[in-house]
Amino acid sequence: MAKACDLKKGALVGIDGKPHVLESLKISTPSARGASSIYHFRFRNLVTKVKKDISCKGDEPFADIDFERRAVQYLYREADLYTFMDAEDFSQFSLVRDTIEEQMLYLVEDMEGIYALKSDGNVLTIEMPQKVELVVAQCDPVMKGATVTSRSKPATCVTGLVVQVPEYLEAGEKIIVDTETGTFLSRATISKF
Repeated sequence: MAKACDLKKGALVGIDGKPHVLESLKISTPSARGASSIYHFRFRNLVTKVKKDISCKGDEPFADIDFERRAVQYLYREADLYTFMDAEDFSQFSLVRDTIEEQMLYLVEDMEGIYALKSDGNVLTIEMPQKVELVVAQCDPVMKGATVTSRSKPATCVTGLVVQVPEYLEAGEKIIVDTETGTFLSRATISKF
């Protein structure tokens, strides 16, 4: 059993016998001496898609769920269906937009390094890699004299994700983005042949 203090965004737990994914968490520490930190969670039921808010102390246990982690590749999107291929047996499956609402802004066609979380033969959700490489589709032009330590500007990636990037970046460049926080990490390295 996982304790509340050990849970991170994207964690899978069982609540009332149903699989839930942790969508967000906040920790509040009361000002009274000796008071315990309170963890505020927002879970989403992976079957019914209903959101559930829970507040508890850090040592409160959550039930584990039995699931299988399979490497998959994202293939393409058609309307509100996102199609993936299992890397082991090459079978394909599709997930509706609501199922992967948090992850869809990081998905690029033919992307690898993704894992499908399956339980009882059904895909519950997907797990993104910690970092992804995205192409900047649109941003303000480069300012003359912009440096690495300058201010930031908003940039829209090809997936629709808006990220704050340094002023020296321009449209068409590849960047590395943290999938947990949605923040810019670095410019993608350019490989030379």
